[in-house]
Amino acid sequence: MTHLNSLSAILIAASLMVSRGSAAEAGKPNVLLICVDDLKPLLGCYGDPHAKTPNLDKLAKRAVVMESAYCNQAVCAPSRNALMTGLRPQTLGIYDLGTNFRKSRPDAVTMSQHFQKHGYRTEAMGKIFHVGHGNGEDAASWDVPHFSPWKVGNYKAPENRATSKNKGAKGPAYESADVPDDAYPDGFLATEAIRRLTEAKKRSDTPFFMGLGFAKPHLPFCAPQKYWDLYDPAKLPLAKVTEPPVGAPSYAPQFGGELRSYSGIPAKGALPPELQRKLVHGYYAATSYMDAQLGRVLDKLDELKLRENTIVVLWGDHGWHLGDHGMWCKHTNYEQAARIPLLIAAPGIAAARTPALVETVDIYQTLSDLAGLPMPNGLDGVSFAKVLRNPEQRVRDSIIHVYPRNKLLGRAIRTSRHRMVEWKNPGAETSTAEYELYDYETDPLETKNLADSQPEILASMKAILATHPEAKPQIKTATQKPAAPAGKPKADRGAMFDKRDKNKDLKLTRDEFLAGQKDSKGAPARFIQFDKDRDGSLTRAEFIHAGK
Repeated sequence: MTHLNSLSAILIAASLMVSRGSAAEAGKPNVLLICVDDLKPLLGCYGDPHAKTPNLDKLAKRAVVMESAYCNQAVCAPSRNALMTGLRPQTLGIYDLGTNFRKSRPDAVTMSQHFQKHGYRTEAMGKIFHVGHGNGEDAASWDVPHFSPWKVGNYKAPENRATSKNKGAKGPAYESADVPDDAYPDGFLATEAIRRLTEAKKRSDTPFFMGLGFAKPHLPFCAPQKYWDLYDPAKLPLAKVTEPPVGAPSYAPQFGGELRSYSGIPAKGALPPELQRKLVHGYYAATSYMDAQLGRVLDKLDELKLRENTIVVLWGDHGWHLGDHGMWCKHTNYEQAARIPLLIAAPGIAAARTPALVETVDIYQTLSDLAGLPMPNGLDGVSFAKVLRNPEQRVRDSIIHVYPRNKLLGRAIRTSRHRMVEWKNPGAETSTAEYELYDYETDPLETKNLADSQPEILASMKAILATHPEAKPQIKTATQKPAAPAGKPKADRGAMFDKRDKNKDLKLTRDEFLAGQKDSKGAPARFIQFDKDRDGSLTRAEFIHAGK
């Protein structure tokens, strides 16, 4: 062989290697991870007869609908940490909104970083990680800077914008302005997602992992008027059960502290029926608005012929109480807060429905499995890819989720029939615990705590919980405050709490907190700041630590 022929052979071989490498990269499935804030399974594809969600329903017709999917904690930051790290809140020791997951696991490899390491371009728009309350995005997880749509603003009506700009105040809990879709953040976000998909199509040799985080139906329920017009509010259902479960611990429920921070919502007590109906109407309208924006993005995916090689995941970060048990918002261990919608459409996976139990932490492992990536180690999740391929399969007999309250942690075990909640301090003896038990075959609306009346069932559920590691307490990250100057005694906030707690129920209502405040203008904002779990009242710890 001549030198020239030898060189040609080398070049041809190198060219083939590059070509095969590019083909291999192109053969990897893309991932479009769609995260939706506060979305419960109140959707047409989950059997709700009132919901106008044609695009979600269309996606469901080509996806596997997970009918028994649950979040790991019914609040934004811990739930999203679980999604992106594959670690439960009790593993991280993070149950609040403000603590960044890297305070617990600085070297954690997030789901998007895992895909990064295997040739994917990763990018995110909207709410993926929780941003706010001192927490922020994770730059290491994305190849390009995170895109935020929030500059558009929640309110379009001038009077509502003015209210929301007042110091420490929020605007109304809903709005129905006659504006185009992209006037609100989710429409603006969908436009950017369409642009990103169009650009991704040009990079045919680089698979993408794209996170798209819609805000609605999170409060405030703001959506263009046409989405409100889809519904006759008189035909929308109100909650049938409006009292907490009989026999439940007094601290287990919550009564809408997050909602009550918006203008026009009573600070305490049951909401008037007409207001309840307005809020239910708003939730449906906001969901339909988000659904329309999702439809724009999925239509572009089809138009660009990316659908056949893209895994699409639609995930709600947690559920939402719409007046059931007299509760609004999330922040509990009950079914309406913990159950989530989860749809997965993937190449080679047939459309189906399955009752298989899965948790949010399982998504990381499952997507790695579907994409053919090495399975990450040391995570709490398990892949349910085999369930997607055969809906009769199961990977879990039970799931676990948590919620903290009054320095206690409620650890909930959910099986196909029962839920048990153990309330105690992390690390404390089980003899100190208080329990809840519900049977969803005989009592699907959770009207009565059965822990005392069904000891055998309770014991079997305790045995399941005993297979899980003990929960970590909330990690402490705040820096120590400087000591008070000499001669100036530090205020005894414990004594201040005791003085205000007139009925000695170990919590302060908004009225108890505001009574006798010298700074009457600033006090309402401080109440909201102190109320870390947004349940409408202050525990002794919340008051003493002033929300920090």
